[in-house]
Amino acid sequence: MGFFAFFGSLMIGGIVGYLSEKWDLTHNGILASVIISLGGVILLFLARVMFNLSFGSPGLDAIIGGAGALLLVPTEAASRARKRRK
Repeated sequence: MGFFAFFGSLMIGGIVGYLSEKWDLTHNGILASVIISLGGVILLFLARVMFNLSFGSPGLDAIIGGAGALLLVPTEAASRARKRRK
């Protein structure tokens, strides 16, 4: 696994973040969803390199990492809670 697998994974993660926003699966905003998705991809890629943990190909890992991060980071719910407290 090398240089191209990492950047290919980032590309796929960005696409996952963009599509999740366009398909109304998340309501974070396009930029926030892409950044969250890229973070998940990087974490899963590092786990793959350091601990040899993977779900399959780097592309499949990127899709799972991006989608998983978007599910685990509920920024819309947090912002609504902040607005209610004010």
